[in-house]
Amino acid sequence: MPPARNSGDSSARATDLAGLVPATREALIGLPVEVAPRLLGGVLEVTTAGTTSGETIRETVAVRLTEVEAYHGAGTGALPDPGSHARMGRTARNATMWGEPGHLYVYLSHGIHSCVNVVCGPTGAAGGVLLRGGEVIEGAGLAALRRPAAKTPRDLARGPGRLGDAIGLRHPIHDGIDAVTGAAQAGATARLWLPASVRGDIVTGPRVGVAGVAGTDAFPWRFWIDGDPTVSPFRWGRGAADAAASSS
Repeated sequence: MPPARNSGDSSARATDLAGLVPATREALIGLPVEVAPRLLGGVLEVTTAGTTSGETIRETVAVRLTEVEAYHGAGTGALPDPGSHARMGRTARNATMWGEPGHLYVYLSHGIHSCVNVVCGPTGAAGGVLLRGGEVIEGAGLAALRRPAAKTPRDLARGPGRLGDAIGLRHPIHDGIDAVTGAAQAGATARLWLPASVRGDIVTGPRVGVAGVAGTDAFPWRFWIDGDPTVSPFRWGRGAADAAASSS
């Protein structure tokens, strides 16, 4: 596994962020299905505090985003989304999805993995974009320590649970962290950088592992960079293959 890059190397960091701009609330205020393609090729940079030999240090992992999925809450957009955590309205679990854009909705998957979503849409309307996959471009050594099962650098953040583990954001303490201002929360900071324009090599299709009709072509709300090796493989959710067959 490659060593972690020194986060103080300003020239390397400038290269990683070339052509990107800091995310703003305004850039994320559209419907999640509209915002999702804009995130591809962007970078999420997370810095966390750790301790080495009794000394507190801050370490950064940055991920170039290669695969995302859009989710709409109740009343968001013209098409109700049965695959969303917020499909039935506001709850304690999904409250961050109803807040202002640019915060990160961090939830627990299967009781193990913390998955990360970028909140999108106007305040009061629920929505988010799940970060499904990416390439670790800074802090690969630290990401590898957090993801010891990864066999190659490609696998460090290939899948939403792996990505969440690699960057070090955890549910519930980091749920709601602000990736626009970079305000500290529970010892971590997050910053989101976006491409200046939408890429031309984006592919779209059904979401991965989502049950029923929400995981079919009726919701082609998964977006990824064509041919990128860090994109996760597709799999049907429970009943989704049958739903797709019955609608064809």
